[in-house]
Amino acid sequence: MGRIFGRFAILVASLLAISLVIFLMISAVPGDPAEIMLGTSAAPDTLAGLRHQLGLDQPLMWRYLAWLSGLAHGDLGMSYTYSTPVATLMGERLAVTLPLAGLAVTLSLAIALPLGTFAGARPNGAVDLVATAFSELGIAVPNFWIGLLLILGIALATGWFPTGGFPGWDAGLLPALTALTLPAVALAIPQAAVLTRVTRAAVIDITGEDFVRTARAKGASRTHALIRHVLPNALIPVVTMLGLQVSVLIAGTVLIENVFTLPGMGTLAYQALAQRDLIVIQNVALFFAMIVMGLNFIVDALYTIIDPRLRVRR
Repeated sequence: MGRIFGRFAILVASLLAISLVIFLMISAVPGDPAEIMLGTSAAPDTLAGLRHQLGLDQPLMWRYLAWLSGLAHGDLGMSYTYSTPVATLMGERLAVTLPLAGLAVTLSLAIALPLGTFAGARPNGAVDLVATAFSELGIAVPNFWIGLLLILGIALATGWFPTGGFPGWDAGLLPALTALTLPAVALAIPQAAVLTRVTRAAVIDITGEDFVRTARAKGASRTHALIRHVLPNALIPVVTMLGLQVSVLIAGTVLIENVFTLPGMGTLAYQALAQRDLIVIQNVALFFAMIVMGLNFIVDALYTIIDPRLRVRR
């Protein structure tokens, strides 16, 4: 537990540091948010009044502390272009992005773990050749290109899936999941390709260890040795790679949501960047950083569960 508390303290310190970096970078961007909201033809006294209302006439450090205080209370500020609370905007978009990311991760694990395990258990076999070809293709082809191919090859050809858009969860679970299926597949294939390669390599390495050969010599079957001794140890590098792939998944979400015109966080970030809605960009960037760092913290915590050696080290 001491190791987890130590990692949590590092996580909090890192989040404070990254929030300061994001705030300073956004503050250095040229442009007046008051002019963005009111237009360049607004009267000077009106612009000055809005700057005072937004706190833009305050010292930089005061604005940073006010932002942190707002974050602690769930107040992320007001969007310059939508004139809507940023927390409301992000909440609406998360209802699309979080299920999409969850589906993509679930699908990538459902492909990678069995495929990589069977390929590693029998190197140079038929399954291994399929896994190797899948890994090379999945890593080589970018996810937005896979998305375009899915639209052309499946959505337009069969009509089973929409080519874009999201009907909303109010339209029913099945229409919503149908709209997220192809985007999730496009996100999952590159992730699954990387994880398949890592799983295969880990299974081959662990299978050659002395404790596995000892188990086989004592009469354990190949399947029993694979499930009981190989897989638990092979999961450590897989979990490590899964944590590292989170940032790639988030970057892919921005592209895929725009390819499929999904109203998610990626689309919000793109629109905010195009409209110079700095307060939205600031909060979205911090949110993505929190997701990446938070999931890496969870991965570190999982090490303690997966690897018993970490529970006895001091």
